[in-house]
Amino acid sequence: MAALLKPDDAAGVPPIRVVLADDEAMIRAGVRAILASDPGIEVVVEAGDGHAAVELVRAHRPRVALLDIRMPRLDGLAAAAEIRRVVPDSATIMLTTFGEDDHVARALGHGASGFLLKAGDPRELIGVHAVADGGAYLSPRVARRVIELGADRLARRPAARERAAGLTEREREVLALVGAGLSNAEIARRLHLVEGTVKSYLTSIFTRLDVRNRVQAAILAYEAGLVDG
Repeated sequence: MAALLKPDDAAGVPPIRVVLADDEAMIRAGVRAILASDPGIEVVVEAGDGHAAVELVRAHRPRVALLDIRMPRLDGLAAAAEIRRVVPDSATIMLTTFGEDDHVARALGHGASGFLLKAGDPRELIGVHAVADGGAYLSPRVARRVIELGADRLARRPAARERAAGLTEREREVLALVGAGLSNAEIARRLHLVEGTVKSYLTSIFTRLDVRNRVQAAILAYEAGLVDG
């Protein structure tokens, strides 16, 4: 695996301190070796799960946390959200073998400043420098998809909002929670309703929006801007 292109080593400038989290030791070793080829980056500690990553970021206060998305105990997306809450000065970059749209959207929604694919060019890890400097870095493949999704979603948003505007306020609340992935029981608890009432609302929502199932309703909720993140 190729090494990073080394930038000029500026005298007196401390290296970028990084916490690296991945549940696969071999992946951590490979990423660490690549980062070690850059004198401007220092991996201060490694974690094998998301919960440990949050605790180590809290303890070491690195400039960047490089997080795998799929980890035990706490996945990288949830870890990024928690790091943003407890150590806001530490930026996060998501590192994954997966490029699904929902992962990208959720990672960026949780405040991640970068998104890199493990299958990408190892030199893309130079994005650590951009993020440490307060910028953002997306793998070129991810960046292209974000642009495509953004343009497509913007085109659909007015129509989705117009359809959702025909719902009652309570129906929009239920639809937003469907979009957020909550079950009927969870929606009932959140809105202090009985589950049967939630089912009645969903029947009305499906009819009013002319959607056939929960998945289509969730997509429309997201496109209409009813779901945060």
